[in-house]
Amino acid sequence: MKSASMPILLALLMVVSSLSGCVFEDSGSGSDDEVLAVFNYSPSSNIRTGDVITFDATSSTPSNGLTYRWDFDEDGAIDETGRSTTWHYDSSGTKFIELTVSDGSKSNTLTKELTIAEATAIPPTADITQYADSEDCSDEDVDEDDDIVLWICEMDKSFTDRDISATTTVTLDASSSEPGDSSQYITEWNWDLDPSTDKDNDGDSENDVDYSGETIDWSNVEPGEYEVNLHVINSAGLTDSESIKVYVNYAGKWSDFEIGGKSPNNAQTIDFDMNIVYDKDKKNTILKAVGELTYPQTDDDCIETGAGNCRAKLDIYAFNEEDEEASNTSETGLDQRNDGDDCDENNDCIHLTLRSYMFTDTESTYGDGEWVLQIRNNETNDFRVESFIIRLHYS
Repeated sequence: MKSASMPILLALLMVVSSLSGCVFEDSGSGSDDEVLAVFNYSPSSNIRTGDVITFDATSSTPSNGLTYRWDFDEDGAIDETGRSTTWHYDSSGTKFIELTVSDGSKSNTLTKELTIAEATAIPPTADITQYADSEDCSDEDVDEDDDIVLWICEMDKSFTDRDISATTTVTLDASSSEPGDSSQYITEWNWDLDPSTDKDNDGDSENDVDYSGETIDWSNVEPGEYEVNLHVINSAGLTDSESIKVYVNYAGKWSDFEIGGKSPNNAQTIDFDMNIVYDKDKKNTILKAVGELTYPQTDDDCIETGAGNCRAKLDIYAFNEEDEEASNTSETGLDQRNDGDDCDENNDCIHLTLRSYMFTDTESTYGDGEWVLQIRNNETNDFRVESFIIRLHYS
């Protein structure tokens, strides 16, 4: 006799077999959004007792469906609710603000530290001492009242060193900063050498601490344009900031060397390497780069082998990092080679100026990076060069 349950069991087996390979999903409606507490406050600094502070948590995530619980006095109890609220403190000192956000199933808490000063406290005044080199590398006066302007001068470069790699030290002086009043004093002088980058990831790109101290020496500074930020804190916990531009320019000079004559099919060349910086995000942009070439019109030891072939004609060519030719002086006629102080009936002078726009990163320009200025001789004879100067102007 067969069991009565046998037909039912066979039917179930057939259903299971027909569904093999299927995946069943949970039809629940749980949220996968990350719950994250984020808030800021205003004013963000120099807060005194009695000041009304606005706290704003609108950047918390997700943007909808959250509850907000604020604890302002570190007692673990809820002082305020809502996405935005206000508070004030009647006592000075270090305070800790705690925000907890929740979507009903998940929660997240953020705590921030806040310094409250006495109502009578006075903020400090940050002040960076401005100065400049009295002269550039050509003994021309430097007229500057707002920024720090320096020149690196290498006016006797060896011909074996045709690379611009010199750096300098920039002194940053905050000794003229004021503490606020006679009862206060400055406790911290913090320097941010790259205000465009938030290196400590606190949401404020201008308060990173690269150096600390009333006066510091910023070493190994390459030619370039820089913005420096000073942040001072006084004994009452109040702050002030100031920024200044720093321009480091460069001039290098090579004197009295030879360039050979061309081979049957190739010009003779000499390369000089330089690094060009054009970075608008970091506010480090070159103004111009200039090559200045001076050479005798005729060498004393030149032997004439044809009509006028002792008349020298040397040119400057510029190439970018991808070895693209950006500019040259080859179209400048012999009678137009008088762009320099040493030009007369004996010497030719020719300049090649590369303007700032040439270093931008667009399809029609050439970008920054490692550039080459090249002296080129397309004549058969070798010629003497009296001087070649490269100037990098960032101011």
